[in-house]
Amino acid sequence: MIRPLLLASASEIRLQLLQNAGLLVSAQPARVDEETIRAALEAEQAKPRDIADALAEVKARKLAEKHPTALVLGCDQVLAFKGKVYGKPETPDAARSQLQQLRGQTHHLISAIVLYDGAKPIWRHISEARLTMRDISDAYMDSYLARNWPSARHSVGAYKLEEEGVRLFSAIEGDYFTILGLPLLPLISYLGVRGFIPT
Repeated sequence: MIRPLLLASASEIRLQLLQNAGLLVSAQPARVDEETIRAALEAEQAKPRDIADALAEVKARKLAEKHPTALVLGCDQVLAFKGKVYGKPETPDAARSQLQQLRGQTHHLISAIVLYDGAKPIWRHISEARLTMRDISDAYMDSYLARNWPSARHSVGAYKLEEEGVRLFSAIEGDYFTILGLPLLPLISYLGVRGFIPT
């Protein structure tokens, strides 16, 4: 028997990755004030890994309180660059400013997942990837954003590697699923070890 998962996220790619892996999963966004939580953690000089982990846990806990018998998965991803943590850009201008800072540089994507069962945390995992962006021109950046903003706005880096965003990069180190925001292989391994899915 496969134990159903409740994904505390509105992310289409996370839901698709879990479904493609043959897991029984439904999704329900966790209504939390991510910006306020992130700002408070940054004010306390929390590390990017701790920020991603805390946000993933808050989302999982919120849904686990409403669905105490469910196996709830909370996820979050942050972009870390030169001591600053970036969230999803709010506007095309914010995305352009962010891409201007990142081009020709290496940044980190940190993806955290926290699993709740019986309304209690039972497992967590944090993965990190390093991405080096090409020194893209202003003209390409503008045309890229004009074509991709409706999709790119849902990403912490204003890019999606599974779409045209891959053209922004010259080198990538790390797990592809971590870059997409869901470290899938460690999750599947844990679910199998616990007997939540057949192996």
